[in-house]
This record gives sequence, C-alpha cells and structure tokens, in this order.
Amino acid sequence: MPVGSTEQHGPHLATGTDSILAAAVCERAARLLTTEGRPAAVTPAIWTGLTGHHTGFGGTFTLSLATFSALIRDICASIRGAGFSDIVLVNGHGGNMAALWAVATDISVRSGQTVWSTTYFVEAATGIAAELESQSSLQHACEAETSMIWALSPDQVRQDRLTDGPGFDMAASMQPRLRAFEPFSNLTASGVSGFARRATPEKGERLLASAARILASSLVRRNTPSPTES
Repeated sequence: MPVGSTEQHGPHLATGTDSILAAAVCERAARLLTTEGRPAAVTPAIWTGLTGHHTGFGGTFTLSLATFSALIRDICASIRGAGFSDIVLVNGHGGNMAALWAVATDISVRSGQTVWSTTYFVEAATGIAAELESQSSLQHACEAETSMIWALSPDQVRQDRLTDGPGFDMAASMQPRLRAFEPFSNLTASGVSGFARRATPEKGERLLASAARILASSLVRRNTPSPTES
C-alpha cells in the first residue's frame, strides 16, 4: 500500500509528488517480486497524510492523526477481508513516518495480521545516496524527487522554475530527540530543500530502479525463513 501526501513541492513540482513516487516504487517492486515467483498486488495510493507543517505554502491537504489512523486501519481491514495475510505500508512522506509505524504495530497486535511498514527513501537510503551529486539523501522537491518525477511524468516538472533551497539533515531529523512542531516555512522560503537544479530524468530512472530493487530485496529477506526456522 503506497502512502503519500498532497502538499506543496516548491514552484516546480506537482503537489502529488510523494504519492506518485511511493506508488511508482511499489509498482516496480511488485513487478520484481512477481517475476521471482512471489506475487504482489499494489493498492491505489493513499493520497493525503499528515502534512500540517506544509500548509503555510498552500496547495496542501492534511488529515488529523485520528483520521489518518482510521483510514489506514479501515483499508487494512478491507485487504484482510479479501484474504491477504501480509500488508506492506510503503510511505513516501516524512511527516507520516512516526504515525504509520505506530498504526502498523497496533493493527498487527489487535488483528494478528502481519503489517510491515517502511519509508522507501529510508529503506533505500544507501542506493539513493549513491546516485546523487549534491545531496547525501532525499530531501524535499530536491535533486532526488525532481529527478524521479521528471523520469515518470515530465509534464509535472516546470523546468523553467527549478529552484534550489537550504538543505537539512534527513538522518538527524528522524532521531527521537527533543523537538516540537515547526512549520516547513521556517526552513525554506521557497518550499524547496535541496538542489533541484541538479535533477535529470536519467538520474530519476536510476533512483526509481534502485529504490524498487532494494525494497523488493528487503521483502524477500523478511519473508525467507532462516535455517533454524525451515
């Protein structure tokens, strides 16, 4: 299940970027798994999430935590009702990360259904970093996201408005340190974090392929019994 958002992505990218990319990585990973004899189905992407930190820019939809949690729970229940035993929630938006992990854990405990949760650009962080010239990780409307959207849908990249913005440390932002809510506008006036001017569609294709390959490989490893289990 791709889980994304609809939010501002600077002056040059579509507001649906996070949902588009999560869906693309899921679809490519599912094709790889199916080719290896491990059939996988992909749901439509969840197109909105927890994006309150972006609302100051406009073009953004956000949910309450309760609504987001209920949405994920109900869709997982429908999937369970259709006979699937394993669900993988593949996130494409940083603001969803903590909540999605908590919801996946709660569903697993309450229902007995196996619900995995990951964020594709964290799962594939090493592979993504290897393809980037000016960043060490995916940021926001940046070299990575712009490249991938450019590869998938060139008409959703305004090439005449590519904008660079101040970067942030993705790894540090995920640490459970003392923090409080902070609007994204405190970080960047343009809504961009990273170096979009370094984006190319060729780089985007390599990034998508790497993210899908790493996600598929991770799922194979998680579902392959160890020698003591077999």
